[in-house]
Amino acid sequence: MSMLFSEMDTAAPTPYRVLARKYRPTTFDDLIGQEAVVTILTNAILSGRIAQAYMLTGVRGIGKTTTARIIARALNCIGPDGKGGPTPKPCGTCPNCVAIGEDRHVDVLEMDAASRTGVDDIREIIEGVRYGPTSARYKIYIIDEVHMLSKNAFNALLKTLEEPPPHTKFIFATTEVRKVPVTVLSRCQRFDLRRVDTATLIAHFRNVVNWEKSQAEDEALALIARAADGSVRDGLSLLDQALVRGEGAVKTDEIRAMLGLADRARLMALFEALHQGEPATALDIATELHGLGADPLVVLHDLADITHSLSRLKAAPELMNGNEVPEMERGLAKKFGDRLGTSGLARSWQMLLKGMQEIPYAPDAHKALEMVLIRLAYAANLPSPADLVKKIQESGGVPALAPSGSGNGASTGTRGMVQGNTALSLAAATPQPQASPRREETVALARMPETFMGVVALFEEKREMALRNHLYHHVHLVNYQPGLLELRVDEKVPAQFSSDVMKHLQAWTGKRWVVSLSQDEGAATLAQQENVQKKTRWQNAEAHPVVLAALKQFPGARLVEVHHKPSAEAAPEIPAVEAVESFDEEPRNE
Repeated sequence: MSMLFSEMDTAAPTPYRVLARKYRPTTFDDLIGQEAVVTILTNAILSGRIAQAYMLTGVRGIGKTTTARIIARALNCIGPDGKGGPTPKPCGTCPNCVAIGEDRHVDVLEMDAASRTGVDDIREIIEGVRYGPTSARYKIYIIDEVHMLSKNAFNALLKTLEEPPPHTKFIFATTEVRKVPVTVLSRCQRFDLRRVDTATLIAHFRNVVNWEKSQAEDEALALIARAADGSVRDGLSLLDQALVRGEGAVKTDEIRAMLGLADRARLMALFEALHQGEPATALDIATELHGLGADPLVVLHDLADITHSLSRLKAAPELMNGNEVPEMERGLAKKFGDRLGTSGLARSWQMLLKGMQEIPYAPDAHKALEMVLIRLAYAANLPSPADLVKKIQESGGVPALAPSGSGNGASTGTRGMVQGNTALSLAAATPQPQASPRREETVALARMPETFMGVVALFEEKREMALRNHLYHHVHLVNYQPGLLELRVDEKVPAQFSSDVMKHLQAWTGKRWVVSLSQDEGAATLAQQENVQKKTRWQNAEAHPVVLAALKQFPGARLVEVHHKPSAEAAPEIPAVEAVESFDEEPRNE
């Protein structure tokens, strides 16, 4: 019986190890995509400039904990003969390298800060730092997700971290470096591990597939690399799942089904239908993708990815010859050519981002996707405002606008802003106050205002806003001459108003003023005059040929703003028109 059990134990299969653990790097040479970090650490070890603490940051699965273990092996390696020192190429055969690789070395202690966050856990480390290593050269503490430590725990660690014993080293790893106190960061050498680019991941996954003596399609590995988003561990986990799903082979169709991805060719056809303004074709393709199990949110992500790629090719045509551009997208860019403008791509990008925000909150994700596609196809048929203005100008409907910065002050855009700031109008109506000869008190005097509006502008310049507002809103001008101001005031004006105005004007101009109150009707207030001018400008804008043409081209549009141009020589004014899609309930500012 004992012989039988012995034979059964000998024949027991080796437990399976997932790819992420099986192919975990054990030396700096095995790390991929982190050349800068490897170079710095290698030079530091060779020169003996080893810091007391390291902070490794980066996204999940990028190799932070793996790098920490490699540093621990490099610092404690003694070589096959037991006489070696710290080396950037640990041997992997000495007792220290073997024990650290198997996570059982007594002098290399790992702590998960996510589960041990309190100050008592840090006190254990502080107590242990006082004692030297048992068998290794350095006692090394690896604290993963260090940002999870409590505030008191960080404070307890500060002094030890700043001046640890020579035999102790700290290595921290975190995905949220912003949550680590600056007092801790300042005591560490920080290394930011980069996301691994797609090409490097594909090459690494190809090597893993070969080591596993399996087969994989290039497009399948590319899909896995894109889904990994720069994380080696995430990519290896997906590859592991793909090998199981494909019974030892990684196939593109299986990966698409596993990840819920849409077929790239169908996505290209969908993108083409949208930008050719064919909503029926786009909805048919979306229904087909839905039947194949494509996730609506992933479809929008893929469309946004295509939009981004084509925008890059549009902005930098020299990228067309690069290897990083997929052949399908290169062909699509050549097919569309000049028909696909940068403004249209930018508009599609914004609409896709808005659609991504809507889908998680929609009662039916597929219906939400269809609504986004309808909007995209509808927008493709709309001319841009620049094209519309150009078309109207070429047809002779309105004189061409002057370029920006020209002498007549005309604007080149089709949108404007209402100049509700009275200070600008007043400043344009009267010369700006200038310095005059100084009095004996060496006070700079203002020039005598030529008009009543100049008086109001002077009060605004001198920051006497209470008096300025009364002059603008509650004063009816009866008579004005430089030095003489005759007014009728409303009941809201205080009793000392006239004396205050006279006192300030005399102080600012250095001349005698007479400010008297009258019972005559006088003119309308400046505020009332401004309202009349605004109504007149609005009526003129509604009858403007450009506005009428825009309203005809954009059903549902409305006039929202009018930009006043005070210069009499300015080109005909084009008011702002806001285009409104017919299926929107309210106009939108874009």
